[in-house]
Amino acid sequence: MELKLPSPCVVILVGPGASGKSTWAAEQFPPELVVSSDRLRALVGAGEDDIAASADAFALLHVVVRQRIGRGLTTVVDTLGLDKDRRLQWLGLARDAGMACVAVAFDTPAEECRRRNRERTAKRIPADALTSQLRSWSAVKKELPTEGYDDVLQPTAVRVVPSAFVESTAAQARQEEAPAGLRFGLQLSSYTHPGGRAGTAAWVREVAAKAEAAGFDAIYVMDHFRQIPQVGRAWEDFLESWTTLGYLAACTTRVRLGTLVSGITYRNVAHLGKIAATLDVLSGGRAVCGVGLAWFEAEHKAYGWPFPPVNERYALLEDALQLLPVLWGPGNKPFRGRVLDVPDTACYPRPLQEHLPVLVGGSGPRTLRLAARYADAVNVFGDVAAVRKAAGHLGNRSVELTHLSTTLIGKNPQDVDRLVQQLRPRNVNPARYAATVNAGTVDDQIGRFRELSEAGVAEVMISLPDLGTLDTVAEVISAFRV
Repeated sequence: MELKLPSPCVVILVGPGASGKSTWAAEQFPPELVVSSDRLRALVGAGEDDIAASADAFALLHVVVRQRIGRGLTTVVDTLGLDKDRRLQWLGLARDAGMACVAVAFDTPAEECRRRNRERTAKRIPADALTSQLRSWSAVKKELPTEGYDDVLQPTAVRVVPSAFVESTAAQARQEEAPAGLRFGLQLSSYTHPGGRAGTAAWVREVAAKAEAAGFDAIYVMDHFRQIPQVGRAWEDFLESWTTLGYLAACTTRVRLGTLVSGITYRNVAHLGKIAATLDVLSGGRAVCGVGLAWFEAEHKAYGWPFPPVNERYALLEDALQLLPVLWGPGNKPFRGRVLDVPDTACYPRPLQEHLPVLVGGSGPRTLRLAARYADAVNVFGDVAAVRKAAGHLGNRSVELTHLSTTLIGKNPQDVDRLVQQLRPRNVNPARYAATVNAGTVDDQIGRFRELSEAGVAEVMISLPDLGTLDTVAEVISAFRV
């Protein structure tokens, strides 16, 4: 079974010569992750066999390992690893950087090491030197479990993955054995595409059709008026959210439609209620009204809107959560809240849904308390631990927990690597980009979403860095159709 190591991590290979360390490292890791004492001996000396250059090679190796760990890069240390002081130095560097560190113990039988060494045409180890290494190994393999590594492994198939996927293999197996249901929403966070402005309508229609065909339960759009810095540049094409949802209502037949989420400062709240009710009628009862505190101050300034202090925005959000159901209900009774005063709440036609769902975005305790009191769902970010923490704030309230993440899905590890290299900004380390976008295989993602489901999530919303992977996403969604 493939073992998953968290990215980034430090992997220290330990074993006598000819025990298979370099061969295993070359099979399991890209060459840029492996720091080899032999290759460094060739760099500072006459070649990999230049024993006289060993001291300089090890000094350089320590510098390279220290610099890589300092930059948060996965580092595989390919040397004998028999020197305890060096091992503990590397372990200490990993601990200082907050990185996982594992040792891989190559307990190859002595006779096998000698046989391999005899058959070498290059880099043959003197027989007495190999005997000394084998003698040292007998003591070292007993010391390794006591030195404080996260794990001491036998050489096996491994893959370095974003931390979200370290435990996903077992979770994926649980999903296969006892499937859990989970809803999936697609978040559209970018409208940049090859067709340019004139082709935008056709592009949105095509994406919506593919999303429905892939099995998505909902399509959500960000409610902003310019692209946010976490996704792109301010001048990139960006569509107004509720207008886009109206177009999507005509392009789709099944998926629910909503915002993730509408900033409470962007519109008169009664007007927002009217917009959502209209969308519900025109979509045949598929609207979701997402609301949140609003955070993008630069956007407010650009459009000439005030950006109230956080306490004032919380007061507005709490009033809005109480006003919206009143607007969507019968009659025209007035509403007076802490900051909102709506003399006549008539809103006809009323939504087709008897109860138009309200979703609140945000993970802070204050937001979670408001959601638990007034909303139907609350959307959070973060890993499984963060989700469990949010669920704890909600207590036993009936509010649903939903989760938003950027998600890059490949059919297999090679496909994931290809997508990461293709999509990452040139100045961003591939492993760091992979972690940022939760890059993983179909099985990785099934395991991750199963863990989120077990933590209490009822719906996952995913933003895809490459919408060309929608067909692959369908394989993940199908695993949760029970």
